Amino acid sequence: MAKLVFGMNQSLDGYVDHEEMSTGPALFRHWIEHVRDLTGSVYGRRIYELMRYWDEDRAEWSAEQREFVAAWRRQPKWVVSRSLESVGPNATLVGDDIETVIRDLKARLAGEIAVAGPELARSLTELGLVDEYRLYLHPVVLGRGKPFFAGPRPPLRLVSTDRVGEDVIRLTYAPA
Repeated sequence: MAKLVFGMNQSLDGYVDHEEMSTGPALFRHWIEHVRDLTGSVYGRRIYELMRYWDEDRAEWSAEQREFVAAWRRQPKWVVSRSLESVGPNATLVGDDIETVIRDLKARLAGEIAVAGPELARSLTELGLVDEYRLYLHPVVLGRGKPFFAGPRPPLRLVSTDRVGEDVIRLTYAPA
């Protein structure tokens, strides 16, 4: 049975914003390995459109970025959206009945499936489908933006803490 994991970079005041928080070499290496080990990812529309950046080759990419691209392109993706009409390579569009689709994925696959996007994570949390939350805390205060928890924070219990690179702390929680 697969485990559904929601994890994102987050400011100390609880916001997610990829443009405001930098990813140093150690954290980028962590994300490469994380994506490489995933069974797949479930994306909300906004995050998926942001990640489509990795679908087109770019001459300026470093060796590490190319390594990330290879891992990201390899994994299956499920994109939850009622407004998109199509999705890119190795992706499946999920328009309706996301609960049935996600329960099926969890039942028939093994390993970890990442959840990408706070709004999608909120919906899946309300359905009781998220098995783990990973908060990658950056030493930044944004004061605005999209909150990590798009709805009320579910009751959680701390599972582990660890340092990723010089200044990011990963907090791992499971539903209580």
